[in-house]
Amino acid sequence: MRIALVHYWLVRERGGEKVLKAIHDLYPGAKIFTNVYDSKRTPSFAGADIETTFIQKLPFARSWYQSYLPLMPAALEALDLTDFDLVISSESGPAKGVLARPGSTHISYVHSPMRYIWNMYPQYVRRANPLVKAVFPFVANYMRMWDVTSSARVDHIVANSHNVAARVQRYWGRGSDVIHPPVDIDNYAVSRTDEGFYLYVGELVDYKRADILVDAFAKMKRRLVVIGGGGKDAEALERRGDGAVTFLGRVDQATLSDHYARCRALLFAAEEDFGIVPLEAMASGKPVIAFDAGGARETVVAGKTGLFFPEQTPEAVLKAVEAFEANQSRFDPAVIRAHAETFATSVFQAKFKAYVERALNPGGPRIQPVASAR
Repeated sequence: MRIALVHYWLVRERGGEKVLKAIHDLYPGAKIFTNVYDSKRTPSFAGADIETTFIQKLPFARSWYQSYLPLMPAALEALDLTDFDLVISSESGPAKGVLARPGSTHISYVHSPMRYIWNMYPQYVRRANPLVKAVFPFVANYMRMWDVTSSARVDHIVANSHNVAARVQRYWGRGSDVIHPPVDIDNYAVSRTDEGFYLYVGELVDYKRADILVDAFAKMKRRLVVIGGGGKDAEALERRGDGAVTFLGRVDQATLSDHYARCRALLFAAEEDFGIVPLEAMASGKPVIAFDAGGARETVVAGKTGLFFPEQTPEAVLKAVEAFEANQSRFDPAVIRAHAETFATSVFQAKFKAYVERALNPGGPRIQPVASAR
């Protein structure tokens, strides 16, 4: 059986790429198709059989790949998959719209329907430059129609969370099964060390809401360490830190693991599709103080592995930190680590492999809708 893996673009190694790697490790002979591939920034895929679309040959494609979004439906549909019996698409940008041959099976693992044309469309438009603001509404309208139409080409849909499954139902009108993405817990060891600082890990982009954490910790005069690449607001955030917040930028894996091990707790302020960062902290035995929305509701167990704050405001963060410190002794690092282990890569691979085998069985179960996100 020949297997094709389709990923939107391979230009950095983030959550979606970690899922793709876990699937490719299950099926190492599979061929990977993607719109753009940057081998220097994705070393985990060295040696893999990778084919790109014509987007790869366009000017500055490795940097401006998102600017070529309107061309990606045609690029994906131009791929020849007639030799493949099983197609597994990894969907967050355009990926699922390939044309699989009749008689083959297409399974789409959905990290999220494209955020910039669906649930986060207002935020993207609001922060865009004037040219993009003028053009993107027309592009987004076309992409939505193609996105819904191409979802009908998929035989089975797997969402990475109940949160995303609810979006799949709303935007595509499709049911989906849920298999949570893998967490490489072997990079982290349970730790009881507490050096008194809190930790934020993530890109410094608008929707991650690092700003409310910075403002809260500047007001509390408690230590916050920020790990993650700078967005447009990075310099302004550093000024707002008022000496209480340390910005380390992007760091290597060893440095990240070390900070998880030494922190008091992780702060997580975003409404994410799923969110692997909280589970990395939990794999280190550290509690998570998270915004009560999105994928965090499926990973953080209130009172056992962390706690929630109800609003994305500095005041809500401040109250949550104070509540945590009053009850810190309740959180057992060993219990927190054991919870993280239920999301390990081996667990994901076992579930996904079993799902694929059922999907390939003509008499096996078809997809069933799942409950909405909490």
